[in-house]
Order: sequence, then C-alpha cells, then structure tokens
Amino acid sequence: MHQLVEHHSRKAARILDSARELVLDHGAAKVTVSEISRAAGVGKGTVYLYWPSKEDLIRGLFARDLFTILETGIARVTTDPATVQPRHLATLLLRTTHRLPLAQRLQRGDADLLRILMQDAGDRDLFARTQPAAMCRQVMPILRRHGLIRHDRPLPDQVYALHAVLTGFFAAVSAPASAPPADDPYTVLADTVALLLEPSGPPAEAALAAAADQTLAVLRETRDAILDYIDRSQSPDR
Repeated sequence: MHQLVEHHSRKAARILDSARELVLDHGAAKVTVSEISRAAGVGKGTVYLYWPSKEDLIRGLFARDLFTILETGIARVTTDPATVQPRHLATLLLRTTHRLPLAQRLQRGDADLLRILMQDAGDRDLFARTQPAAMCRQVMPILRRHGLIRHDRPLPDQVYALHAVLTGFFAAVSAPASAPPADDPYTVLADTVALLLEPSGPPAEAALAAAADQTLAVLRETRDAILDYIDRSQSPDR
C-alpha cells in the first residue's frame, strides 16, 4: 500500500487535525485560519507556510479522505478479487465513506464544502472523478463485460439504479433515527445490490480475476492523482 507521506512537521499534522475538527463542528464557511492556528497552537503564518489559503487546507483534508477510501478499496480487491462483485463493492464503499466525517458531510449535501471543492477547474475535475456516480460509471462497465452484472437492462439504467441505492442507504445509515430499523444495514445493502444487478449463478474465477485487475487499474489511477494533488497542495515551496 502507498503511505501518505507528510512533507512537513508535527505542527502541520496538528493544523490538519485542528482544521478537521473545526470544519466538522462549525462548517467550512465559518472556520477561519485564525481559529485553526489557535486550536493547533501555532502562529497564523505557520498555517500559510504550508497552505496558501483556508480553502487549500480544506481541499487537502478532503483529498485525504478520498485517498483513504481508494487505498482501502485497492487493498481489499488486491487481497480478495471477489470483492469486485457489486454487492461487496457497494458495502465496502458505504462502510469506508461512513467512517470519514468530511466525506459524510459532502454526501449529505454540505453546500459550503462543495463550493470550496469546486472552485478551481482542475480541482473540480479531479474531485468529480472520485464521486460515487463517477466511480459507478467507470467500474460498472468493467464488471458487466466480465459477467458480474446482468445484461437484461441498459447499463446507464443500472448505473443510475446503483447510485440511487447507495445514496438512499448512505442517508439511512447516517441518520438511523429517521429510517426503519435493520439488524445489519450492510447485509441488507449487499442483498439489495445482488438482486438488482448480479446474475443468478456464481462468477467464474477467471472472470473475477480479470475484472479485479481492470478495476484496480481504475482505482490506482485515481488514487495516484489524489496523492499527487496532496503532495502539491502541501508543499511549502508552492
């Protein structure tokens, strides 16, 4: 697995942790660099040493969440190619995203966070590639080519359906009090996706291996783009 190497000191790590807590508590729009520096126990100029603006810092935080999601997926598919079956990929995505608070905020429609992520055209394109709808569009054609998704419906309809299911389950898991109870929501999600998309018979080992290899190529390419963004955004020489 890649390691997310920090190019800076423990001070910068404290800045990242403090910024995350403040953004989660107050929202991206209300947090200031002064508040972040006070919480981290550093001078305001130290924050600017590593990130030119508050927005750059917040985008760096979100990129780290994306890196974690992608690295987790890569590790799981590498270890077990059967993870590329739609039921397993869907539950993996939901479980991983649900553990990352900034990703949760974006999925719940945080307009201020979305605005910050979409400010720059280059950043906008990169972050758009990592959204669940975009990942569905990239990965599902691979799965369908190798027989892991049925051919009885048009692929765009299947992509739309899976995205809708993931959106609904994410909302239910994030706000359990507003949803009917379930003993294990992730098992319910896996069963739902299997009924929605998967063929009745088990996939062949060769099909799983080929689909896993091609899916890993997509995930690694996106992971590497995110890692390059993090490296560039946190450089003191920027």
